[in-house]
Amino acid sequence: MTQGMSKPRFTISLTELKDSGVVDMTALPATLRRIVGIAARARLAMAAALATSLGAAVFSVLMPKLLGSAVDQAHSLLIAPELRPGTARHALWVTATLVAGVALGRGLLQMLSGYCSEYVGQKLGYTLRLAFFRKLLSLDFRYHDQIHTGDLITRGMLDLEGVRGFIENGLQRIVSLAFLLIFGCWMMFSRDPVLAVLALSFVPFVGWRAARTGLFLRFTWTKVQELLAVVTRVMEENLQGMRVVRAFAARDFELAKFDKAADSALELSNHRILLRAGSISVMSLAYHLSLVAMLWVGCLRVRAGLITVGHLTEFLTFMTVLQQPIRQIAMIVNSSARATSSGGRLFDILDRVPDIKDREGAPDLVLTEGTLRFEHVDFSYESAPDAPRVLGDVSFEVRRGRTLGIVGPPGSGKSTLVHLISRFYDVSGGSVSIDGQDVRDVTLSSLRGAVALIPQDVFLFDQSVGDNVAYAEPGAEEERLVAATSVAQIHDHLAGLPEAYRTRVGERGVSLSGGQRQRLTIARAIVPEPAILVLDDATSAVDAATEARIREAMKGATRDKATIIIAHRLSSLLHADEILVLDKGRVIERGSHAELMVRGGRYAALYRQQAVAARTLSGDAA
Repeated sequence: MTQGMSKPRFTISLTELKDSGVVDMTALPATLRRIVGIAARARLAMAAALATSLGAAVFSVLMPKLLGSAVDQAHSLLIAPELRPGTARHALWVTATLVAGVALGRGLLQMLSGYCSEYVGQKLGYTLRLAFFRKLLSLDFRYHDQIHTGDLITRGMLDLEGVRGFIENGLQRIVSLAFLLIFGCWMMFSRDPVLAVLALSFVPFVGWRAARTGLFLRFTWTKVQELLAVVTRVMEENLQGMRVVRAFAARDFELAKFDKAADSALELSNHRILLRAGSISVMSLAYHLSLVAMLWVGCLRVRAGLITVGHLTEFLTFMTVLQQPIRQIAMIVNSSARATSSGGRLFDILDRVPDIKDREGAPDLVLTEGTLRFEHVDFSYESAPDAPRVLGDVSFEVRRGRTLGIVGPPGSGKSTLVHLISRFYDVSGGSVSIDGQDVRDVTLSSLRGAVALIPQDVFLFDQSVGDNVAYAEPGAEEERLVAATSVAQIHDHLAGLPEAYRTRVGERGVSLSGGQRQRLTIARAIVPEPAILVLDDATSAVDAATEARIREAMKGATRDKATIIIAHRLSSLLHADEILVLDKGRVIERGSHAELMVRGGRYAALYRQQAVAARTLSGDAA
């Protein structure tokens, strides 16, 4: 198990359960109502599922009546065969035919009910899956910074399946069982109240036991889902970091960590199974005790002549009809408990309101001069008044055709600063504007269409080279793709691949080197022809000679763009019109390369250090 995850405690009292906060008593019916409400959008299929389920229940209720009549008819033949035997036999044949017809009708309706319920469940899964993915794409970076991908995957798959399973398996059983009990109560009480009380004496106990077990199962399912999220997290980290695991021979360590997480989930799952199995056993015992009591008293009442053998048969048959639904109560409770716990975790994501969103009635960004301006910008990742500032009082301006360079030690706020341009985060103070329009007042789609950011963390999709380059404009002509990759100095390599631009790059671009991936992302940013181009250390994995060629080729591509370049290699910024030196989120120096060298400050010292290191390396190589 990962650090910080304690071993789950499997025994918990009902009082502790209510006080734990894991199970909100008021949320149980609300969550199920919401699930049913979403599923009910498939109106026709939902109505058909409920109607066929009710129809099957109606046929089930008719069966005891028919069998009771058949027994009375057969009994009349046995005790008085000389009294109109033809009529009695005919009535018996009619009853037998009706029994067969009812059984056939019930079977067909149960089949249709199962099909319709499965259809509604799949439709619900489709709807929730799209809504969940749409929400993940709309949530801001601040949220994604705080939650692990493995937990999101668990919610979008396992929790979603728990919600969908309730519609497929739980809802129709609830409807069918409710109808059987209501109609059966009316039928039995109208026949014989004494036997009816005995036959249904198990219902209050089963209801109490089901409610109690449901609370414990919901608690258990919540913990199981949390532990499965840990398992998914460990697996996802290992799959992404497979090369690191192999490089450090950490196979046994990672296996032990995964085994511990999986073992905890397994142990808790086994505890959940014991809860359900124990509940089934107790419910079945209560049912059979009621059956025995009803049969004993019923035989006495038949002997006393108070009821006929057929009437007793009706009660016995109805109890037999109830046997399977009663056994399914535990499944209904388990399905409902899982749906409420899974639904709570799923709706927790779906109900989140992004911090970064379009303001009501926000217009699209209108580009005129393509001028980016920071005015006294402050930023903190936390909203508390005393939260540490990542940026403080940062001001600058970049016009079309101009290049701004940004340097500074790690953690000085360079990447954070450029993330504010595309409004991945909102400023804590000051403003960021493009052509005089505050980025908070325009639509996100138009803003991000005007800004192309090449981040430090290069990510390529497991698609073809052409699809990755044309990601921002899937319909871009091949000539534009070739022009962009030529600027990025990677066209010759791509053209030499077995399938050229149709070659798949593999997961995260694994078939390409680090420098090739960076150049591919540069080409991807050039294709949409943005007004503002931001390179966040985008050539760190490229050798100096290739970088120089890229820089020379990009002169034409950036002629009509405002360009920002973050770089640790200062030779990348020699051509910049202005260079900002950041330290602890503040601008401590600014000016051109020549001006900063004359001042002899932090920039000049850093440049000399890099120059000495470069000469030393060149001498060693020679």
